[in-house]
Amino acid sequence: MNTEIITKLKIRKPAKEVFEALVNPEQMSNYWFSSGTSRVEEGKEITWRYDEYNAEGIITVLEVEEDKKIVFSWGGQDQETVVTITLTEMDNFESIIEVNESGLKEEDPEIVTKMIGQKEGWVYMLTCLKGYLENDITSLRASLMH
Repeated sequence: MNTEIITKLKIRKPAKEVFEALVNPEQMSNYWFSSGTSRVEEGKEITWRYDEYNAEGIITVLEVEEDKKIVFSWGGQDQETVVTITLTEMDNFESIIEVNESGLKEEDPEIVTKMIGQKEGWVYMLTCLKGYLENDITSLRASLMH
């Protein structure tokens, strides 16, 4: 059996702007990963890099629905999870962004620690995304890491 974590946040921007910030590696570097090897598009394998940690991860983009949904897998064979990011635009041009990460294995003795870590990571990313899109804050990502 697999578990999932869900994280949601409202961003005061239209879904089109939120989506572009998620798929465009130049924008992403302002709030999340330092760099990405390409734009997020269905069928691509992309490397995202964290310069601050001298680390990188590879994602496989499974599905993209413009301005509405991004689905990718990451984490390698033994720890692979699937992340589904959905955007719902509200009447006032605000958007609800929801991140659902599934595939964490219940039989893993470290499941609780991993779930808490992933939840914290998504809250952190969404907070940085909100600061970037609503207030053009690009230093939040770096300041939270130190």
